[in-house]
Amino acid sequence: MTTIAVIGAGQRGRAYADIARGLGARVVAVADPDPVARDGLAAGHGCDHIFTDWRDLLAEERLADAVFICTQDQDHVEPTIVAAERGYHILVEKPMATDEAGALKMAEAVKKAGVISGVCHVLRYTAYTQKVKELIDAGAIGTIATIQHLEPVGWWHFAHSFVRGNWRSERASSPMLVAKAVHDVDWVMYVMGEPVRQVSSFGTLLEFRPDKRPEKAASRCLDCPVRFTCPYDAVRIYRNFLDDPVYSSWPLTVLSPDPTWENLEEALRSGPYGECVYLGYNDVVDHQVVSLEFASGSNASLVVTAFTEMANRKTRIFGTRGWLEGDGTRLTQYDFVSGISHTYDTGIQGSSAASGHGGGDTGLVKAFLDAVVHHDQSLITSDIPASLITLQATWAAEESRRLDCVCRLPQE
Repeated sequence: MTTIAVIGAGQRGRAYADIARGLGARVVAVADPDPVARDGLAAGHGCDHIFTDWRDLLAEERLADAVFICTQDQDHVEPTIVAAERGYHILVEKPMATDEAGALKMAEAVKKAGVISGVCHVLRYTAYTQKVKELIDAGAIGTIATIQHLEPVGWWHFAHSFVRGNWRSERASSPMLVAKAVHDVDWVMYVMGEPVRQVSSFGTLLEFRPDKRPEKAASRCLDCPVRFTCPYDAVRIYRNFLDDPVYSSWPLTVLSPDPTWENLEEALRSGPYGECVYLGYNDVVDHQVVSLEFASGSNASLVVTAFTEMANRKTRIFGTRGWLEGDGTRLTQYDFVSGISHTYDTGIQGSSAASGHGGGDTGLVKAFLDAVVHHDQSLITSDIPASLITLQATWAAEESRRLDCVCRLPQE
């Protein structure tokens, strides 16, 4: 039985731990400074070893075969390096690092230690993505000319995570493209299967600024006289999720581990999730476009925006012999020669964190555990070196956005 240590017992750490147990692994150790998160995971899994600080966990003789590193974005580098030195196989949440220097150190550490590594680019591991890859690799649409990809973050999700939540500040976490849509840059690059040559990008913080604040708006939604006409009213957003079969867990458990309305109301009264979105505490962009040109001359465009319903990604892939169009669940393939369309239903229901990213969470953890059991890195495609390449393209997009330029990536 493969044994797991979990560093970071928040939403993602708990999700991956639960999936690993369902796949036959055992979680034996946990480290997290939050006693509620730490003790809850430890009790749920019967952990033998419980720590407040990840340094104490990794200072022990190796306690498990592998470690899940699910800390906040800026806290991935150091535990990954130390875990590799201790001989742990490593699965680290995305983005693997918030700067290139840290990512390079991580890649060097796992290479030197010879351990299996994986980064949680869960979109690669869905049945939908595998069907896309199968059709493209079989030549169903010829050579890809252009990919058009939309990441509809969702108005309430953006307010929850990127205005009120942990990812609202670039300094405290990372740019929105790195924190959220690195999934999508990675997906496009995985589907295309070749290096990026150059990148351009544009994006701004359009809406969530003090100058857009409605007249008479209060600093908290509970006290706000205009909340009934505001799409970002926290009271309405969170109350509506109380009986929702999908969202009654996440995002409500972010506000309270016991999300009764009384507890949620207290969180809205005292914590960041009840604050007006127009106070100016956030600085990440709320919409961005990215253009990628690949080594062959094929290209891709990515749109990531707050101003949508929260929905599956939507993609069109235009090839020299046909095209594919998909919504994360269903794919339509059109063939230029026959003029016939084929539709494939992959059976996925939802692609958010609340629904396990359309099976991607389970697919990822299974691939990692299989790679550990068989000591075969090829069984998990999103290893740390591959994810470094994704991040380099993502950081190039951010540099383009900031400097108003086209950024060229070095070619091997």
